[in-house]
Amino acid sequence: MTDLLQSIDGRGVATLTLNRPERHNAFDDQLVAALTEALRRLNEREDVRVVLICGNGRSFSAGGDIGWLKRMAAATYEENLADAEALAHLMLTLDGLAKPTIAYVHGAAFGGGVGLAACCDIVIATERASFCLSEAKLGIIPAAIGPFVLRAIGARHARRFMLTAEVISADLAREIGLVHEVAGEAEAPARLERVVEALLSCAPGAQAEAKSFLSYCEGHAIDDALALESARRLAARRASREGLEGLSAFLEKRLSHWQSGDVAKTAHR
Repeated sequence: MTDLLQSIDGRGVATLTLNRPERHNAFDDQLVAALTEALRRLNEREDVRVVLICGNGRSFSAGGDIGWLKRMAAATYEENLADAEALAHLMLTLDGLAKPTIAYVHGAAFGGGVGLAACCDIVIATERASFCLSEAKLGIIPAAIGPFVLRAIGARHARRFMLTAEVISADLAREIGLVHEVAGEAEAPARLERVVEALLSCAPGAQAEAKSFLSYCEGHAIDDALALESARRLAARRASREGLEGLSAFLEKRLSHWQSGDVAKTAHR
């Protein structure tokens, strides 16, 4: 049985399903490597519009697999460093994906599972979902996921939940900014589909550029230089194939290439 299931539907929605239900989809080095490679490949495919991450079984992801953690506890510092770098690279890859990303959290998300959610653009959770930065109870820290969690929930909340390892309910996760929407088990799939359809209605090149620009803004002060950079990017998008197609479709009262599912034309950004 493979630890990671992959599928792509006719709309270009790629689903990556963590498939270790008997281990609550806990990470080990093999799953980290498989997920990183899958994300890298999907990012290169122009026919992929959205990437959805979910878990098989009762949990989204329980974080680090205990067997993996025990093995690394007996490893050298150099081996631990290489292993930790692989996990950090997974989070960086997911966070930097040009495609819109969604985490669908239907159960427990602990440790690295919280990191996956924090790295995704959108998080939809069921009422049964729960979150926990549990590392401190094991005598370690959520370092690989820390920067992304900090950005998602802010320093005050991060300090509390990284230090206490308290379990965070779905509703509280929404209040602190980790989750965008919470729905009942029966309603959640429809909520998820609504978000997917909204993403598919927008231009893929514009979405990629928007993500790139937001990342750029995080590292720069709001000043004249940033204003100039924003103007440059806007001017470039207005003159792009997508910009011209979007305006033409609006004026002609028709669907744009990306809305009509014309993958070949959508790929010309």
